[in-house]
Amino acid sequence: MGKEYDMKAIFLANRSQTVDYVYSTEAKERLKGLVDIDVDTVYSQDDLEANPEKFKDVEYIFSTWSMPGGTEDKDDFARFFPNAKALFYAAGSVKYFGQHYLDKGIRLFSAFAANAIPVAEFTMAQILLANKGYFQSMRMVRRGHYDRAVEYSKSHQGNYNSKVGIIGAGMIGRKVIHLLRKFKLEFYVYDEFLPKSAIKALGAKKASLEEIFSECDVVSNHLANVPATVGIFRKEHFASMKKNTVFINTGRGAQVNEPEMLEVLRERRDICALLDVTIDEPPAEGSDFYRLDNIFLTPHIAGSQANEVERMAEYMIDEFERVLAGKTTQYEITQEKFEKMA
Repeated sequence: MGKEYDMKAIFLANRSQTVDYVYSTEAKERLKGLVDIDVDTVYSQDDLEANPEKFKDVEYIFSTWSMPGGTEDKDDFARFFPNAKALFYAAGSVKYFGQHYLDKGIRLFSAFAANAIPVAEFTMAQILLANKGYFQSMRMVRRGHYDRAVEYSKSHQGNYNSKVGIIGAGMIGRKVIHLLRKFKLEFYVYDEFLPKSAIKALGAKKASLEEIFSECDVVSNHLANVPATVGIFRKEHFASMKKNTVFINTGRGAQVNEPEMLEVLRERRDICALLDVTIDEPPAEGSDFYRLDNIFLTPHIAGSQANEVERMAEYMIDEFERVLAGKTTQYEITQEKFEKMA
């Protein structure tokens, strides 16, 4: 076999620009110091299929968004790596490709924890502003209703003794609570997988969805995107919200029954929805998502972007160092974790 096939580690992604985006020059130099890898080459699905023999000695795979994947209607690209030991995915969910690698005994690592940080920071900022009535009052001022905006803002609880509902206390939900601990807030948590004692340890009260929507000043969604959560937020939840309260969604649009939510928001102009995600992104032209004054849309920006993406690569290289040193890892996706992931 020629030297060109003697590769111990590779970058794998269908779009080389995503690797260049996530793995900085410094990150690539760090990898070169740890393993034999060509940091200037990114292999794609086409490369795998064109020359399968080329990859049979690869032991470590580094990837990010645009990873060649295998859902039920796609190929099993793990088969090209019979000697692979581990795959390091510098992004979030590995759901669309990970099972094939696990089935072949290839260890799987994800930077889901790194991606959780900017989402939690984004959510914290929105909660603090929502409790001051910022979003609606800003729009009122812009339209010349200054006095009305003042009164609207004063009708909110502020960030002292207000109630914050966290739906889903996974990695992101827990980080949101941690970031907000310095403020005098009450936390209500809905999470079917966490016992009351674990939620109490977070400094929160275990609550039902109904309690959270009807009692909290701000409701923030962080549920995993699984079939059981599709359409879980319905008309009765939004209709039960207190006056001038806010719903935040940085989870997934599919978890909201959108027609029912929009029906309530048309009738209840006092409540407000801050939506970073919707079922269709962007929503259809002319939709009430654009027309209603009490909906504020952002273009799915809560997750890692710009310099924040470099953290994901750093987490995976840190994890690679632990693997090489035989140390305990932090972000390995076991079969049990995989089954619970979004």
